[in-house]
Amino acid sequence: MDQAKKITVHVSEKLLKQAQKSTGQGISETIRRGLQLVAAASAYRELRQLRGKVSISVDIGCLREDRT
Repeated sequence: MDQAKKITVHVSEKLLKQAQKSTGQGISETIRRGLQLVAAASAYRELRQLRGKVSISVDIGCLREDRT
């Protein structure tokens, strides 16, 4: 794990409770999970921009032969 940093965050109690209910975790883990999702969102956007621009061809027969 990277070096941790202690922070103070002001959030709505209702929002925090909803998020904790969704994760089933405590406050710190819930906040970490939310930050991970935000960080991953940019990667998802970049992948969506590649839609239709990358050509992938798969030869099923070749893949099956490779198993044996």
